[in-house]
Amino acid sequence: MLPFCDHCEDVVDFDVTSMTKQKIIKGKEVSYLADEARCRECGSLMFIAEVHDKNLKQINDSYRTLEDLITVPEIEKAVEMFGIGKRPLSLVLGWGEATLTRYIDGQMPTKQYSLTLKKIIEDPEYMDELLELNKGKITQSTYTNCKQSISELKKRNLDSNSSNQKKIDSVVQYLLYKCVEITPLALQKLLYYSQAFNCAINKEFLFEDDCEAWVHGPVYKTIYEKYKGYGYNPIEEELNVYNFKLLTNDEKDLLDSIVNNFGCYSGKVLEEMTHIESPWKDMRKGLRDDEPSNRVISKESIENYFSEIKNKHSMVNISDIRDYSSDIFMKTH
Repeated sequence: MLPFCDHCEDVVDFDVTSMTKQKIIKGKEVSYLADEARCRECGSLMFIAEVHDKNLKQINDSYRTLEDLITVPEIEKAVEMFGIGKRPLSLVLGWGEATLTRYIDGQMPTKQYSLTLKKIIEDPEYMDELLELNKGKITQSTYTNCKQSISELKKRNLDSNSSNQKKIDSVVQYLLYKCVEITPLALQKLLYYSQAFNCAINKEFLFEDDCEAWVHGPVYKTIYEKYKGYGYNPIEEELNVYNFKLLTNDEKDLLDSIVNNFGCYSGKVLEEMTHIESPWKDMRKGLRDDEPSNRVISKESIENYFSEIKNKHSMVNISDIRDYSSDIFMKTH
């Protein structure tokens, strides 16, 4: 059915044109693409409900974009993620029971509420904290369902992180987890010995990354960049970010032996140990003691040196690593 034109006083057809307009919303100027409906007979503006509704949505969406507010589909995603409905989720977030319903119906959330919703989507740990804080406001069955959903999201995130994680990162995380206290300097040396003895005993390197012959011993540059902010202080990371899925049980056993036999020494002592070993010494030839260098310590030189160490100390299994760690400590002290 055709709409009515007040100017022509008749039902007429109309044409729609689009143009950019500006509107002040909550003190902010919003630019949006607006539609205008004009009578095909006289050219006057007409009120068309669907055109009006579309313009309101355009204004709403433009303001959300300007303020970086969460969208309705994103809010619906949050409700679906935690599987407990709009009203219970509002209560878990510490809000009024009908708040999420109003937002899904189109009401604009405040900046703070928008940030909270975005954070629970990105961080299941944060949602878990809110659930425990406000669990008395919901039923036990709702709490159980939400807890299960959070657990599944955490597992999914771990699996995703594992697929993107490099092997050296898993080794680093395992060493951090196993050591009571470890500085960036000590971490570098434990990484080096882990790589070296895995090659000597298990006949393969733990990870692909090469180390460089820096002033203070072998250094894996990407790991240095990640933890250099700690300086000479122990590294502190949240345990819940650790992920060891890339490591086999045999590799974990070897890392345990490295921690037990080398982790008892300070970073400085470990540095002194690496300074009398040929892989680092050979790559520092011709350099001053304090001269920076990015020369790569080849895997071949590491393999050759530590294969000789294995033979010299008659190493049969990983527990024999203690013979070498004791011997080299005595040589440097």
